Amino acid sequence: MAEKPVIAALLEYRATEHPDQTFVKWRDERVSWGSFYDGVLRIASGLRAMGIAQGDRVAVMMPNRPEFLLAHFGAICAGAAPVPVNTAQRGDTLAYLLKDCGARAIVIDDTLRAQYAETGAGLLEIVRGDAKDATTFEQLLSTPPVDIETDGGTSFGVLYTSGTTGPPKGVVPMRTDITPLLAMWDAMNVRAGETIYTCLPLFHGNALAISVLGAMFLDAQLAIGDRFSASRFWDDVRAFDAVEFNHVGALIPILLKQPEQPSDRDNPMRTVLSAGCPTHCWEPFQERFGVRIFEQFSMVDSPGYLINLDGKVGSMGKPAAGCEATILGNDGAELPAGRVGELALRAAQGRTHYYLNHPDETERAFRDGWFHTGDLASKDVEGFFYYAGRKKGSMRRRGENVSAWEVENVVDQFPGVLESAAHGVPSELGEDDIKVVVVPREGATIDPRALVDFCRARMARYAVPRYVEIRREIPKTPTQRPRYAELKAEGVTDRTWDGDAS
Repeated sequence: MAEKPVIAALLEYRATEHPDQTFVKWRDERVSWGSFYDGVLRIASGLRAMGIAQGDRVAVMMPNRPEFLLAHFGAICAGAAPVPVNTAQRGDTLAYLLKDCGARAIVIDDTLRAQYAETGAGLLEIVRGDAKDATTFEQLLSTPPVDIETDGGTSFGVLYTSGTTGPPKGVVPMRTDITPLLAMWDAMNVRAGETIYTCLPLFHGNALAISVLGAMFLDAQLAIGDRFSASRFWDDVRAFDAVEFNHVGALIPILLKQPEQPSDRDNPMRTVLSAGCPTHCWEPFQERFGVRIFEQFSMVDSPGYLINLDGKVGSMGKPAAGCEATILGNDGAELPAGRVGELALRAAQGRTHYYLNHPDETERAFRDGWFHTGDLASKDVEGFFYYAGRKKGSMRRRGENVSAWEVENVVDQFPGVLESAAHGVPSELGEDDIKVVVVPREGATIDPRALVDFCRARMARYAVPRYVEIRREIPKTPTQRPRYAELKAEGVTDRTWDGDAS
């Protein structure tokens, strides 16, 4: 007998329990549980009427707004698998992604149609906004809601990796068990009716799995920011009365480098669930803004995660919820405490996902019984793990491996630096030379020679950058991670300072 997916059943329960209570906050809009569930069922009904069948895939390409969530969960309630699409994608990569996932339809914002049109994908279109040549999102919302029952095995959808080191890969969950996330949601320290804030893109696994699903399971309210803005961040937090937010990438260092205000601690925030907080920012951020940081490590395609519930500064924590973790050398052997190698994870229930259309990549990732994360890390004698950079983002200089992370961690501490991105450039001696792109704080001036001298006193000689380039901004992904491939392709430019030449 058909039954509701766990997500649909939970939405129905919340909408029945307190239909008038606010669930989603966005700008000045407030959407109640009852209204949200009604909208989800209308979208599901409209998709079915358009011919979307059980197991079909529906791409969702929208900026942060409530309609994204209606489309995402509407597809699930229609028995389809939603495929969130990075709104920055276009051209060959977007065409590849839509073909790779086998989408039958796309729900898209009218501001992004030009990018989609370049692909010639020819999918069924549902457009939010003005569209005279396609079905509109508003038309689907006018469809009478039907309580649709589907196979309870319907997946959460297909989430694509960022594709920073190769083509994006579609991650398909093999089960819909949310139990592994419970410890992470518990660490968020959010009570029923309180507000979780995210300004991360909703197409990203962090926002969807931790913030959105977390709000649903914790019976919390979800506040959505349009995008990350350092100058507006704390005003949004206060306006939404948010008690928790999730951090990835450079958000914490950037917020910490904003001008201090007397109102810094005058905010409702209690908890920051962080991924990648630099050690030197940890305690100053907690003290300045009156929050507590819980560091974690997770990936959209990992079979588990690490979480630091002990407040041990600099550590990603220990494996949680039935997950095991270890550090592997290049030969695949486990390394002892204190040695840097590749972080590997495995779940008690075995494989948790596969890569759509890429069985060889799936086998390679899960080889020898471990999921190989592609990240470098170490662990101490107490079993706490420490991040050491992206394996594919490492550079080889003078016979030594150098991670971008270890260079940036020092450069970002130089007075006047807002953020940085380090990458390798070809060396006339073979291997790599190291270049660092630096963005100054507003009003600050960076002297490249002084910066390099600062680095010499704080890192191994082989890791000291040869090249420094001062720029107004670093090209980034929507989750605020540097686009290293783009920077490497630029190489040394006429704006680059060369320490050897100087």
